[in-house]
Amino acid sequence: MAIQARERLIATAEALFYQRGINTVGISELIETSGVGRASFYRHFDSKDALVHAALRHRNEIALASLEAGIAANDSSPLGVFDVIAERYGQADFRGCAFINAMVEAADRGSETHRIAREHKLAQIQIIARVLEQAGHSPSYELACDFQLLIDGAVMGVLREGNLEPVGRARQIAARLLPSLRT
Repeated sequence: MAIQARERLIATAEALFYQRGINTVGISELIETSGVGRASFYRHFDSKDALVHAALRHRNEIALASLEAGIAANDSSPLGVFDVIAERYGQADFRGCAFINAMVEAADRGSETHRIAREHKLAQIQIIARVLEQAGHSPSYELACDFQLLIDGAVMGVLREGNLEPVGRARQIAARLLPSLRT
């Protein structure tokens, strides 16, 4: 039962933080929405920040696994990463990148929240670098950083425009970075 309470708190936090933002959701709302008692909350997390960090770590695991699976489903093509993000960015509940949102809300580059979000981005770059390297592109890390910059920019473009055209444009720019892959 204790594990279920922890999982419910993390799932509730992920959903509410993504929908409304970390700073607008309080502990009382997290407890009420999750159906977990206050004592149980504090048994698992000593503060809201601890829950924020657990929720971000959990989302990181899921997001990276999803990226890996999506790339594999796209024949491990370096440009397939844009197809993977288009699928996520096209969902009705899309409210931007949870990790970018967390960095913005944390505001403090030295905070644990910022560190976790940054580590997610760096792990994503490593995945993209590996795919680029396997496709024979180098320097793969620098290209992966370029791809990540395009991906992060596409997030804002989708939010601004309300459609997936920015992802398509980011994919086209990435293709120009890889002349042998022009598609």
